[in-house]
Amino acid sequence: MAEQTDAQAVKNLSGVERAALLMLGLGEKHAAEILRHMGPKEVQEIGLAMAGLTQVTNSQMELVMQKFVDAIGEQTSLGMGSDEYIRNMLTSALGSDKASGIIDRILLGRNSKGLEQLKWMDPRSVAELIRLEHPQIIAIVLSFLDPDQAAGVLSEFPDRVRTDVIMRVATLDGIQPAALQELDEILEKQFTGANNVKSSALGGVKKAADILNFVDGAIESKVIEQINESDEELSQQIQDNMFVFENLNEVDDRGMQTLLREVSSDQLLLALRGAPEDLREKIFKNMSSRAAEMLKDDL
Repeated sequence: MAEQTDAQAVKNLSGVERAALLMLGLGEKHAAEILRHMGPKEVQEIGLAMAGLTQVTNSQMELVMQKFVDAIGEQTSLGMGSDEYIRNMLTSALGSDKASGIIDRILLGRNSKGLEQLKWMDPRSVAELIRLEHPQIIAIVLSFLDPDQAAGVLSEFPDRVRTDVIMRVATLDGIQPAALQELDEILEKQFTGANNVKSSALGGVKKAADILNFVDGAIESKVIEQINESDEELSQQIQDNMFVFENLNEVDDRGMQTLLREVSSDQLLLALRGAPEDLREKIFKNMSSRAAEMLKDDL
């Protein structure tokens, strides 16, 4: 019975919580080495998750470790490249959503130390650093940053520049070597030890939408309106990729509870019909037992 309880407890953990549990099991030295490759946002998320883990049993720790080892064992081989190994390992540990940004930082960061340093700077400082650069360079930088940080940087620019940059992010289909070389030369003036950066598939409509999800509502509306005047189809594509119902899986428990207080039962019932099972469970978990049971009955 105890084993079933532990297995269920591990199953209910989020990807970040499982990663935090894995870190605790690895010990200080190894955990610190892994965290060194992460950006400030991921370090904070995993740190908070580690602090929030209470009453962890040895069995739960072993289950998380075994799950991780099994997943890696199934996917690694002598013929696999290191990039693919890193990608699979982090996806197994953190889940695909959380791992994607970290993977980009690790694989790109090996040869883009200047870009990595930008992630630890406040948005205003980043904006000051790139303010006089070509909008294409600004778009590349924003594509590399986390959406919330990129939104903060974007907010520091005037309306005309914001619109131009977001359109460039949305239409950015990878990064050309010449643009990367130009970016490296810019960063070399500010940081020491900047190296050549390899081409990567940054940017795109989804990235532009992610950035706009974090900017002030007035700025978002203005940018979308101006993009619509220049390219109606692109404007619609960006809006279609902005915050959607499935994104609620990424909202933490406190945020979910705040959101649920603002939504009527009828609205919630309508929204949950056809929703993925994992999203339903996340919502039920953040409601009172009685309210959750009533909602389940109505569904």
